[in-house]
Amino acid sequence: MSDNFKASKDFTKEQNLEAVRMLGLKLATDPRWVNIAEKSIHEILVDHAFCEQKAATQCISLIVRFADYPKIVEKVAPVVSEEWGHFRKVLKELKKRGLELGKSRKDEYVLELLKFVIKGGPKEDHLLEQLLLCGLIEARSCERFRLLSLYCTDEQLKEFYYEFMVSEAGHYTLFLDLARTYFPPDKVKKRWQEWLDYEASVMENWTLRGDRVH
Repeated sequence: MSDNFKASKDFTKEQNLEAVRMLGLKLATDPRWVNIAEKSIHEILVDHAFCEQKAATQCISLIVRFADYPKIVEKVAPVVSEEWGHFRKVLKELKKRGLELGKSRKDEYVLELLKFVIKGGPKEDHLLEQLLLCGLIEARSCERFRLLSLYCTDEQLKEFYYEFMVSEAGHYTLFLDLARTYFPPDKVKKRWQEWLDYEASVMENWTLRGDRVH
C-alpha cells in the first residue's frame, strides 16, 4: 500500500479518486456521506460492530468449507482473530460513549452482492467466488473507513477509523492474493472485473444513508 493511500492529510477530490482506483473500485462514495453518518454515529458504530462479527463468521466458514486448501487455512485463520478483535474494539468504543449494541440488522449491501455469486459448478469455482466477494467487501469497507478518517469532525474517531482503514486494505489484498494463488491470473482478473462492474451498478443506485457502513 502506498504512502499516498495511507496519508490522512490530503482532502482533495483527486486523492479520494486515487484511493478508490488503488482499491480497484469503479465508483467513489460521495464524501458528504460522512456528514450524514456523523448525525447518527451510534448507528454507524453498531452497524460496524456487526460487520466485523459477520466478517469473522465468514472467515470461519471459508476455512471450514475449504479446509483442504492449506493456504486458505493458514492465511485466513489469523483474519478470524483480527476481525473478532475489531468487533470487541467497536464494542469498547460503544461502551465508552455510553451506547449499546442493540439488535443485529440485515446487511443489504452484502445481500445485493450475494445475488451475483455464481451458483453450482465445481468446488474450486465456489472458492473463487467467495474470495472475490470477501475482497470486494473489504475494499468498500476500507474506502468508507478512509472517508471517516479524513472528514469526521471527531478527532478521536478519525484515529479510530484510520486504523480500521489500514487493516481492511490488508484484508482486501490478502483475499485477492489467495485467489491468484489458486487460480490462473487471467481467470481471476476477468471475474474480478465482473464483480467490480456489478458492485458499481449496485452503488450507483444505492441510497446515500448515514446509518450503515455500506
